[in-house]
Amino acid sequence: MKLNRTEYQYMLKKESPPSPLGRDMLLAGLIGGLICVVGEAVSTFYKTRGLDTEQSAAATAITMVFLGALLTGLHLYDKIAKYAGAGTIVPITGFANSVVSPAMEFKSEGLILGMAAKLFTIAGPVLVYGISASVIYGFILFFFS
Repeated sequence: MKLNRTEYQYMLKKESPPSPLGRDMLLAGLIGGLICVVGEAVSTFYKTRGLDTEQSAAATAITMVFLGALLTGLHLYDKIAKYAGAGTIVPITGFANSVVSPAMEFKSEGLILGMAAKLFTIAGPVLVYGISASVIYGFILFFFS
């Protein structure tokens, strides 16, 4: 079957379900906000236990990464992301999910060639470019200030 561009566009439009953009944005905001509220609750918990602001921030980041990794390992993060979309990508838990997911997918390959090799498949480029940009920014600040 050979289709021209117009026929293909018609067929694509007919078969593709409409995207509920408003609902998707609302759920992303609500669930992403809920993740942030959990982070604030964790931070407040650490502050009530005597940690100062800097220590509390570090402990909160570690806890949220752990929770994101745990929910990914229990196959719950993907179920949440199915409804929240981008709302689960933005918080720090999304980073944990992006590290743990590929490792879980390749665990049958073994600990070294599977999990360890695939651990930073998704998050690796983000880290490389983020660290590189921060080094370049640091040099610019050092030389021009």
